[in-house]
Amino acid sequence: MAQERMHWVFEAYLQSSTSAHTNSQGKAKICPPREIEIEKMFFLQDPPETVPAEGANALKEQAGAQETSINVADLADPEKVGEMMAAFKDWAIAQAPSMVGAVLTLIIGLWLTKVITKGISVGIEKSSLDNMLGNFLSKLVKMVLTVMVLISVVGQLGVETTSFAAILAAAGFAIGMAMSGTLGNFASGVMILLFRPFRTGHFVEVAGHAGVVEEISVFMTQMRTGDNKQILIPNSEITSGSIINYSAKPTRRVDLVVGISYDDDIKKAHEVLNRILSQNEKVLEDPAPTVAVSELGANSVNFVVRPWVNSADYWDVYFGLTETIKLTFDKEGLSFPYPQRDVHLYQKS
Repeated sequence: MAQERMHWVFEAYLQSSTSAHTNSQGKAKICPPREIEIEKMFFLQDPPETVPAEGANALKEQAGAQETSINVADLADPEKVGEMMAAFKDWAIAQAPSMVGAVLTLIIGLWLTKVITKGISVGIEKSSLDNMLGNFLSKLVKMVLTVMVLISVVGQLGVETTSFAAILAAAGFAIGMAMSGTLGNFASGVMILLFRPFRTGHFVEVAGHAGVVEEISVFMTQMRTGDNKQILIPNSEITSGSIINYSAKPTRRVDLVVGISYDDDIKKAHEVLNRILSQNEKVLEDPAPTVAVSELGANSVNFVVRPWVNSADYWDVYFGLTETIKLTFDKEGLSFPYPQRDVHLYQKS
């Protein structure tokens, strides 16, 4: 089969060379061995039964085009190397303006990116924005500007930026779909840092947890509970529910309910409660505390005791007043009623 293929190739070349490659005297040229080798390598399929002269000419032209590709053996030929160097020089001269423009665009673009980022950082430091949010925004602006500069440089080199931008958009969409939960936490973190419903050191109640805020990041918030447990809460859970900030205001009101027996003197109890509040140094005079009868219960007469204190003194006053009221009532003969049940026994004769 291989001999038949080679014989067919040789006959096809003779037909084309005698019909198209003749000298001025009408005699056929002698086929160079190199062209025969090229044609021999070009025909890989089995030959047809008959080869017309036109087909042979077309095949020979394809073989000639194949010969123009770079061959490893050409690298050892000084003449071929010189031709390749000359072609490269012509290409470099033709591309020099776009390459110079790309380099200038890169240098100026990176310089402008640095200047703009620095200006944003300085502006954020002078504003009331959180430092963490300021650092994040400056880094985000720097990243976006750098990507824009690189796209401009690629466009200067002659690369079609439309398809490049489409690829970036598709990649961003795919990453966004894969990280939807993370991006939700990220967006919630930006909202928390921007609107600041609470700050580091505040005592808050969020997502069913209460504690002191230790750190706020763009993805989660770190809290410390009263029994010294660390809680990490995703920001999306915080912004999707209610936020109770106990440290937002400088003062808070302590709410206590004190009950006395129906047999006790209401005016005396009122006087004793006011005296207890006035003797506590942490109770504020303005706003004035409230002591009033709020309910005639089933077993007791209930007083509401509502002093105002600084937010930092809330629990000290709450626990201190509870103990002081009990000790003072015992001294003053005021009783604390408790539910009682009368049991009647009947004897059957």
